Amino acid sequence: MLEVIADTSVMQYLFQTNHLFLLPSLYDNVVLPDAVRDELETGQTLGISLPKPGDFEWIQLVCIDEQSLVPQIPGLGRGEREVLSLAVNRPGSVALLDDGLARQYAKRLKIGVTGTLGVLLKAKQYGLIVEVGSVLKALNQLGFRVSEETRLGVLRLAAEA
Repeated sequence: MLEVIADTSVMQYLFQTNHLFLLPSLYDNVVLPDAVRDELETGQTLGISLPKPGDFEWIQLVCIDEQSLVPQIPGLGRGEREVLSLAVNRPGSVALLDDGLARQYAKRLKIGVTGTLGVLLKAKQYGLIVEVGSVLKALNQLGFRVSEETRLGVLRLAAEA
C-alpha cells in the first residue's frame, strides 16, 4: 500500500489546476499533517483558492507530537518539517514536496520523495491525464517555479518534447 504525505504546495497546485483527483487515483493513502491543514486554512482566509481537507474523505489528517519532529531545519516551514517527520516515522511512505531544500533533506533522511511534477508524470503514465504540457502552462500562470531545464526534462519524460 503506497502512502503519500503531502505538503501544502502540492495540494495547492493540484487543486488550482483541477488535478487534485489524481492523488486518490494514484495512491492508497493521502496523509496531511496538521501544519499543512493549518497552512491551507490560513491561505483560504486570505482568499487563496485552496482545498478544504475536510471536504475530501480520502485525506487522512494526522497530528504529530513534538518529540516526533525532525530537528529544526533552517529555511523550512512548519508544514515541510511535519511532512518530513511523518515520513521518517512511517517507513515506506513518500513525501510530496516541491521545495528544493525540503527535497534535499528528504533524500538525506532516505525518504522517498516526489512533487507536483512527479504526480503529473505518474498520472500520464497511468492514463489519468492526456497531456502534461498544458498543466505545466497552467502551473506557470499560477506562479509555480520550475527551471527551463526541468520543464523540458518533464516534457521529455512525458513524451511531449
